[in-house]
Amino acid sequence: MFYSEEKSFITLKIKAQPNASKSEFAGLYGEDAIKIRLAAPAVEGAANKELIKFLSKQFKLSKSEIVFKSGQTSKIKLLELPKNDKVEKFIKELKNGRESI
Repeated sequence: MFYSEEKSFITLKIKAQPNASKSEFAGLYGEDAIKIRLAAPAVEGAANKELIKFLSKQFKLSKSEIVFKSGQTSKIKLLELPKNDKVEKFIKELKNGRESI
C-alpha cells in the first residue's frame, strides 16, 4: 500500500525520479508507492527540497509540516504529512484509479 493512516497523519511511500523537466505526480509505482517526477537533480539534497516544496504546494501545507521518516538518500522515501482534505482526496482518487489531484 502506498500510504498508511494514523489519527492525524498520513505516511506516503514515494518513488522519487529526479532530473525531470517539471515536478509532477506520475501515478502509482507498482502497488506500494507514488511516483513523483522532480525538476531537480539528486545532488546535495536538491531533489528532497524540491519534493518538499512540490508536496507543500499541492496539498496546501507548510514545508515544516512535511517530515521525512526515512529514505532521504534513497529513491524510495517515506514522508509524514498532516491529514487535510486535499491529501485525503488525492489518496481516494489514486485508490480509485485516477492519477491527478
